[in-house]
Amino acid sequence: MIAIITVVLWQVPFGQLVLYPFSLLATWFHEMGHGLTSMALGARFDELVIFPNGSGYALSSWPGEPSRLSRALTAAVGLLGPSVAGSLLIVGSRSPAATRVLLTGLGVVLAISTIVWVRSLAGWIILPAFAAICVAAALWGSRKSQRFAIELLGVQAAISVWRDLGYLFSEGGYVGGEFITSDTGAIEEALLLPYWVWGALITATAVIIIFGALRVASGR
Repeated sequence: MIAIITVVLWQVPFGQLVLYPFSLLATWFHEMGHGLTSMALGARFDELVIFPNGSGYALSSWPGEPSRLSRALTAAVGLLGPSVAGSLLIVGSRSPAATRVLLTGLGVVLAISTIVWVRSLAGWIILPAFAAICVAAALWGSRKSQRFAIELLGVQAAISVWRDLGYLFSEGGYVGGEFITSDTGAIEEALLLPYWVWGALITATAVIIIFGALRVASGR
């Protein structure tokens, strides 16, 4: 029901306003996927910027020229990051203990990332607010409110990839007169297959991940 209501709200201006904070949070999940993956592959994660319009970027410095596989993985995990994180939250909603741990953990990571990597006003405003809400819900919320909070956050993250589905099937676009390659375009450059093939594969992977999470969460 949360997912259905969210998709409906996406279609109307008032609904988009209501969901605006979650749009910025989804951008955080996406860019953290890029940044943390680059760190795991040997780069230095320098900064994360979230713009008021919901776009953003993660900037990393590589010690040398990154390999094709490193570039492709960094791009792909950014696209899958929200679905993976959201699915983990959805699965965690089954257990009261897991719910509290995940809400606390998410709040702590949000706060740390804001201090260490975030370099934008929109991020400085919205991310600490979500961090405080997560920790407060984990420490003082009822079981019902905790479960609603984690399911709401999980669904918003998991389905956010479809809010901008066109991005998955685009090579990029012009921003300020400069062509910016999309994530699937970056994977195409690294691994040769067309961007739309990678868009389809990532979409299918996200569907499988979310469907699996819903089955586990529903106990089936």
